[in-house]
Amino acid sequence: MLNRNAEALFWIGRYMERAENHARLIDVHYHIQQEEDFREEGHKWSRLIDAIGARDEYVQQFESFSEQDVLSFITLDLGNANSLYSCVHHARNNLRTLRQQLPSELWDIANSFNLWLGDRSVADIMKSPHQFYQQIKERAAMFLGAEQSVMLRANEWRFIESGRFLERAENTVRILQSVTSSCQDKEQSAVYTQLQAVLRSVSGYQAFRKFFADAVSPECILEFLITNNAFPRSVRFAANQLEEHLANIEIDFPDRGEGYERVIRQAGKIRAELDYMEKEDIAGQLVDQVLESLKSSCQKLGRTMEVAFFRQEGIKI
Repeated sequence: MLNRNAEALFWIGRYMERAENHARLIDVHYHIQQEEDFREEGHKWSRLIDAIGARDEYVQQFESFSEQDVLSFITLDLGNANSLYSCVHHARNNLRTLRQQLPSELWDIANSFNLWLGDRSVADIMKSPHQFYQQIKERAAMFLGAEQSVMLRANEWRFIESGRFLERAENTVRILQSVTSSCQDKEQSAVYTQLQAVLRSVSGYQAFRKFFADAVSPECILEFLITNNAFPRSVRFAANQLEEHLANIEIDFPDRGEGYERVIRQAGKIRAELDYMEKEDIAGQLVDQVLESLKSSCQKLGRTMEVAFFRQEGIKI
């Protein structure tokens, strides 16, 4: 497999996961925007822009943070590299270069998704935001279902899955950061309400109750979303899956390459940190440090993978 093909596959996984996760992040903010801290229109929508990390790009186009402008920018603006439409569009374009190597179902779903989003307007979002973003999640799930059902368990699948789980880990961290930062100096009840919204946004409320029953508290919710090894959208689950897929990539190189070994070490370090993390490590203000450290580690791993797999001349994947 050529380096550029491996990179395209990796970003297909990242972009499709990013589109779904942005939809989930927006859903969180709709759940918590009625809280007192979010009464001010500009304040509540600027937090959403900050959570996605797009403030600089946004303020170049808009003077204020209104619901319509923010939703248009992060959903349909093709000029915004991280908008939902841009993510799906980039995934579709990467798939187009590999149409002869991947199942046709993946192209059909991604192309249809891209065309559907291209025909939407901000008025379509404003009619029913919840229903609109639910459709985003359903279409992303359709792509994932096809990928899981029909792809050979070979390098192509491993690279898509590696991109998907790296993106998932980082985005779950971002969702938690967006809420914990808004809850500083707030009452325990306010923190609980917003973290419960996070659980629902990642479709984890029922799974959480199976582990903790009636012991519903901010500490338990954070523990579940960061360290649980059975819930598919927890940071730990994503890190474990990421390390497994990276370790199973087959490289035709005598010593597998120094870059590859660095990738495995960094992925293992993230996984080990989460495997041995205890409740006391994420208690109170400590959780902010943990989340920031996890986000930085994910970003560092992404850069290391780029050098090891996509930019190194001569390596055969």
